[in-house]
Formats: sequence, structure tokens, C-alpha cells
Amino acid sequence: MNQPLALAPEIIDNWADDTQGPVALHLKQKLLPVELDGKVIYPPTYADIGYNLNTLSDGTKVVTIDSVGSQANRMEPIFKFEPYSSLVPQIQIELHSKGEGEEKHVETRSLLDLAHRSADAVVHASPTLSSIVAEAFRSLRQRGDAGPLCRVAPTSLVFGVWDSRGESNEKRPRLVRSIIRAWDVEPLHAAAQFNSVWKSLDDNQKTELDSKARDKKVKLSEKGFKDTPAIFRKTNPKVSEFRDGVPNPERRVLGGVLVNGSIERDVTINLIALRALGGANGQETRSIHRYLLALTLLAATAEIELSLREGCHLRFADDDRWNMIPRRGNPTPVDLVSESSRKTLLAYAQRTVENFSRKWPKLEHKFDLSEAKKLLAKKAEKHEEVGS
Repeated sequence: MNQPLALAPEIIDNWADDTQGPVALHLKQKLLPVELDGKVIYPPTYADIGYNLNTLSDGTKVVTIDSVGSQANRMEPIFKFEPYSSLVPQIQIELHSKGEGEEKHVETRSLLDLAHRSADAVVHASPTLSSIVAEAFRSLRQRGDAGPLCRVAPTSLVFGVWDSRGESNEKRPRLVRSIIRAWDVEPLHAAAQFNSVWKSLDDNQKTELDSKARDKKVKLSEKGFKDTPAIFRKTNPKVSEFRDGVPNPERRVLGGVLVNGSIERDVTINLIALRALGGANGQETRSIHRYLLALTLLAATAEIELSLREGCHLRFADDDRWNMIPRRGNPTPVDLVSESSRKTLLAYAQRTVENFSRKWPKLEHKFDLSEAKKLLAKKAEKHEEVGS
């Protein structure tokens, strides 16, 4: 196996600057359950469909273990903590407060925790922040200048953003994309039995509860007063619980998947999308590319927590093997994981942020309920126009 290319600042510069350089960096990461020899894990469930399970033409079943959006939401918060917190503006939005003095409690949210980042509804309803963000999106939309957004919400460009609720409607692709899949799986089903206190109640209590339940048109089992099996899950009512006299798998309670193949995390850094971003001039464009690439590399190489959900606790199987992907020809192994490479990358990021941190905006903002109501009114007006 070829010796990985050692990371150096000039190599990162080349990735950011050279329009004829490599088109991507890619990691194929093997994962394992923390249970030794464990093969059953629980994917995320989605309304109506259950697991996002696909069957290939050869019959192999592949299931999503963690989606692209979910992976982004796991990576982005690394920038809230040292040594990365100094690399991005730590914008906080006050949602509400209660009490006074020492008893005062203030509920806040970091911009880095918002599902839609700088395009989130909470941002639009925070007047002092929304004006800054709106101007940044206008600059990006009208002049192709990503500099203002880099100064207020750089991770919106790293993890992708769509100003769908704003005036610009600007949409930018992710610079880093990550997804976890399990290959060659077999779906399993579960069953459970809930035993209530019903058998211990006297006849009068049972009669009273039965009468009240009928009056309110509720089921005693739903309120925890009657035994009930957990065999079928709530889904599309048009899908029957039984088919040909046997339980319908599409309605059964899901019990995870048996993994016969591998669990793999694919991480891709899109260098084409990075170089497509512009600045006010050539020098700022170069600064934007280098700064955002540094953040992207840090996010992509961070060892995020892999306790994804109940029943899906994973670990890294072996050493990460990154490859530099050229326009043509064979990939080149590159070292992005050694201690020396991590130090080089962090120092590079600390140097490139200086061009932006000097102009970071105000960091503390307040959510305004009246502004949120105005957003709802705008939506209603838009719907009325569509319907007219």
C-alpha cells in the first residue's frame, strides 16, 4: 500500500486554490457495534415507512443508519468547544428568561445548534441577527460574495444552507457530506406485552373506568389501565395488520436489523463546491476558500460520538484511510489522521480565521415573538396568493 501523503499547509492551499486540482477528498470508514460480535442494530425510523431500507437488484438489502442531515447535525457542534470554538463566531440567541437577580434563568440557543443554521426560523425572528444574515444572503445571491456569510455563520457554508424562508432563496450545497449505511441486512421485528394494574382492580373500579372510557371515546389500554400487546405499529391505516391470515411485516413493530455485511460511513469533501464560492475580490476569494476548507477538514476528520440512538452504539473499526480524488486517474492516499496532521490542520485554521474574526458581528441576540408572528402572517399571505 502506498505511503499516505503527509499533510502540509501548501497542500491545503493547493486543494483550496487550484481549479485544476483534486475534485474531492473521501473517507470510507468501517464501523462496528460496541457489543462484541454484535450484529443487531437499530436504524432510525421514519413516519409511514419505518426503516429507510432499500433492496438492490441482486436482492441485497441496504439500510440507512444515519442520514446526511443527521450526520451534519452531529459534526457541527464540535465548533462550540475548544480547540475549535475560537474558529467560528459563537452566536447565542436568547429565547426567553424567567425570574430576577440570582433566580433569573435565561434560555438560549447557539446558532450552531439550529437545524437550518443561519436560515432557521429563529434567526428570522431575531431582529438584530436577521438583518445581518439577510444582508449576507443578499450579498451571496446578488454578487456571489460569500464573505459576509463567512463572518456571521461560516458553518452554514460548510454544512449547506437554503434560505427558503428568506427573501434571497439562496441555496448552497454542503462542502462535507457524511452518511452511514449498513449492507446486507435482514429486518427484524419485536413484540412486547404491557401488563397493567387492571387485574388487581375490583369490579366497581373496572366498571367505572370502562364507563368513563366509553364516554370520552378513549381506550383504557392507551391510558395505561388495561393490558395490551405491542405487536403492530401505528402507520398508514390503509395497511392491514394481517395479510393472508398472518401478521403483516409492514405493520409489525420494528426490532432492528441483523447486519450480515458491513457498516460503513462515507465522508466526502467537495472541493468543486468550495472553489465555486467567491469573495469581493481575488484575495478575499482565496481567503474564503482556505478558511472554509480548514473548517471542513476539521469537521470531517473529527471523531464524533457514535452512540446514535438506543440500540445503535457504534465504534470505529480501524485506522481511517483518506484518499485525494483527482479528475482522472487513481486516488492518492493522504494522511489526515495522524497527530502531526491534526496539529498542522488546527494551526492552519487558526491562521486563516484571522481574516474573518476581526469583523465578526455582535454575538448576542434576542428572539422576538412578535417577529415570529409576522413570519406566520407572511406564510398565510403567501398561501392565500397561491390559492387565489
